[in-house]
Amino acid sequence: MKILKHCILPLFALVSAMCSCNGNKENPEPTPTPDPAPKAIVLSPVSVSAPAEGGTYDITVKTPFIPQVEKPDWITVSNGTLANYSVVTTLTVAANTAYEDRSATLTFKATPPAPGYDGLASFFGLGWNMGNQFDGFYNGSWAGAKEGYPDETCWMPDPKDNYKATQATFNGLKEKGFSSVRIPISWLKMIGPAPEYKIDETWMNRVYEVVGFAHTAGLKVIINTHHDENHGVNNDYQWQDIKKAANNASVNTQIKEEIQKVWTQIANKFKDCGDDWLMMEGFNEINDGGWGWSEDFKKNPQKQCNILNEWNQVFVDAVRATGGNNATRWLGVPSYCANPEFTKYMTIPSDAAKKVAVAVHFYDPSSFALGENEKDEQGKDTGKKIFPYSDWGHTGASGKKVPGSDEDYLKGVFSNLNSKYVANGIPVYLGEFGCCIRTDTRSKAFIKYYLEYVVKAAKTYSLPCFLWDNSVQGGSGENHGYIHHGTGNYLGGSKEFVDVITKAWNTTDETYTLDYVYSTAPKF
Repeated sequence: MKILKHCILPLFALVSAMCSCNGNKENPEPTPTPDPAPKAIVLSPVSVSAPAEGGTYDITVKTPFIPQVEKPDWITVSNGTLANYSVVTTLTVAANTAYEDRSATLTFKATPPAPGYDGLASFFGLGWNMGNQFDGFYNGSWAGAKEGYPDETCWMPDPKDNYKATQATFNGLKEKGFSSVRIPISWLKMIGPAPEYKIDETWMNRVYEVVGFAHTAGLKVIINTHHDENHGVNNDYQWQDIKKAANNASVNTQIKEEIQKVWTQIANKFKDCGDDWLMMEGFNEINDGGWGWSEDFKKNPQKQCNILNEWNQVFVDAVRATGGNNATRWLGVPSYCANPEFTKYMTIPSDAAKKVAVAVHFYDPSSFALGENEKDEQGKDTGKKIFPYSDWGHTGASGKKVPGSDEDYLKGVFSNLNSKYVANGIPVYLGEFGCCIRTDTRSKAFIKYYLEYVVKAAKTYSLPCFLWDNSVQGGSGENHGYIHHGTGNYLGGSKEFVDVITKAWNTTDETYTLDYVYSTAPKF
């Protein structure tokens, strides 16, 4: 349709002026400037004159958000899909059987969250995970435990090194550009028998002390129940067994009673902590051990997800019932195994305070970010990781990257979370993200690009994000070591990785856009 094609030209000119990607600029040296308040962006008015037979036409709009369209009722417009930093919307023009003169002006708008609202992006900013510091439960026992207590250093590469958290740990994080910390906690054997389910006081007090270290350093904090979920280990300590709960109503009732008792105790312990800096997160990566691939889950995904929806509501009700700061603090609830895809099965808990946020994790593509389990000749896991892919993103070589999991995929995931939740007043945060560090030149270049792109995209879509850090460098492949958990210093050569992460979130220069990061992808 010649008239329609002619009308696309000014669209590109206007959008390019508003959304310049600065692809040919050298790496900028940004100067701090305040972030502008988000506003609705009018991308273009497009005049359309349609022939009598109608038709279907595509219009491409450059925007980081899926636009809405104002139009007459004889034109329908698809929602569009994000691809290559653009949204392709399909216009279907109805037939004009009466041969009447008709015209319409289509106005495309990309609407970020309402002015002044960015979910929890300003609240948390860029976060850091304390890894498995308080997950002393390891390989079916309390590793290194003395007198029944978990060892705070048992997950560390060398427990002889002093990795116990100190005030210096959190002071170091603050100095390096992080503004919040997520402290994963396994309560497990520290929980007494029914019906009281009393939490060991020494364990509770140590957690309280470390939370205080973080607050003193000026960091926001998230605490949770972390490895209390059963991942198919079938150990009595892992009491949040969603598979059993989904198949046995009495088991589900018992677990919900324990959730209520455990979170009531945690909430009361931390009631004096301000709602302006402490958040509570009900669960971690609840799943049946199949991570969404088990036959039980695939057969009926909603069955187990409905159980998690119940548990999330019990958690919210338990915390709110304790009153004080707990009546108004932010609460986080995860999707099934914290997978963004499975948010479609979530029911957001009812909450009078209307301060419930959705927690998801992002390690996609997992073969690049987390590696794969090595198999021996008999097909059994060796306990080591292998990394079949060194590349990620549009400049990665075919065969060296996971197909279909590059920048467009990532943007689609983050954009959907923003449009479904954040734009509707429900915050979302990436409770975990990261990438196993490798040291060969090619892998390191792509890892740095991946980390920078993930964080910049998270900032663009108002998704505060927390870097996973288990303090490990070298070893079998679980190399997520950035910061020493005892001193707050950089680990090994981690500074260059931390620098791109903090740059991606904290830079406010208007020329430092997601398009710009895209233009700096490695080239080999």
